[in-house]
Amino acid sequence: MSQQKITQNTQHLQAPAFWEKRGLKALLLWPASLIFSWLTGLRKALYAMGILRSESISVPLVIVGNIRVGGTGKTPTVLAIAKALHLHGFKPGIISRGYQSNSSNAQSDPQEVTPESSPIEHGDEPCYMAQELADQKTPVMVHSHRVTAAKALMIKHPDVNVIISDDGLQHYTLKRWPAREGGRDIELVVRDAREEGNQWLMPAGPLREKPDRARDFTLNIVGTEATTIKALPPYFQDAPNFSLPVKIDHLYQLATPSRRMALNAITQLLDPNEDSEKQLLAAAGLGNPKKFFDLLRSTGLKFQEMALPDHFDFATNPFKENTAKVILITEKDAVKCKQFNDYKDDERIWVLPITVDLPKDFVSQMVEILKRPQP
Repeated sequence: MSQQKITQNTQHLQAPAFWEKRGLKALLLWPASLIFSWLTGLRKALYAMGILRSESISVPLVIVGNIRVGGTGKTPTVLAIAKALHLHGFKPGIISRGYQSNSSNAQSDPQEVTPESSPIEHGDEPCYMAQELADQKTPVMVHSHRVTAAKALMIKHPDVNVIISDDGLQHYTLKRWPAREGGRDIELVVRDAREEGNQWLMPAGPLREKPDRARDFTLNIVGTEATTIKALPPYFQDAPNFSLPVKIDHLYQLATPSRRMALNAITQLLDPNEDSEKQLLAAAGLGNPKKFFDLLRSTGLKFQEMALPDHFDFATNPFKENTAKVILITEKDAVKCKQFNDYKDDERIWVLPITVDLPKDFVSQMVEILKRPQP
């Protein structure tokens, strides 16, 4: 599949540009966003009044979500939190919807994801998390209904004493006792450099909820060097605000994972007599692939971009017709590429691990909350 066809096929999946400013297109859709706001507010009120039923679980809950549509960095944040809690003596478990997987069907049974699980059956992100957390044996359970997933996880793993929900801020069937109300559950809003765009709700803007939505912490995914992001009004000011710098680990070759190198050494695989931009391709099937490209570009690399749809299944090989000598992909995409010999036999493909650093102050505050007695 050519780069031109990939671009044509994915344009409709990328966030529209008018979401970033209050222009004519956004203004024309603003009345629809008022209806969306009314409907979501009504739904939330029905849960608050008990007309729609919600259920609580017996262990503390950490919900890692966003109010903006598209990838803001939830998955690396979930992984970082799971690792931090493990180091502090907790036994965490993770629940996930398993987007675009067979397990995401509400009629299916909840499924535990292992490092050997298929991303087609259980979703790319849950499989990636299960592989990353295999050493600490953190269980991952997938189901579209968060309560069902949490109950199944606790039955199979009764030693789990804190559950991390990958997304779910708007999943009100999962009753919570927020820390800001004296409880021991934690709601996190993860945001990236795009912030809240034009700060309007869908479809006029990129937001699922209003920017001042209550939360216990705001986590800002920043670049490779920690910078301070100021919370914009009418942002929820009472919640502690932390910056999470991104860390780039050593690359590893998909065909031979034991073969590793620093990112800045990738130019050794290129012909110095040819234009490096034509020889190097960066591909990403993310909600916000631009974030991956910007991160690479900040290191000084020059390359071709291939923006793939979020959760791209790689059943069709997008690299087949590309003449690049080196292809850089994310670990989330590598989980699916490992399922096909086309990719495992392609020595051009290198995987770039990306993690986020949690500030010590945030971790200590989180641990203190989770140790509170049950309300």
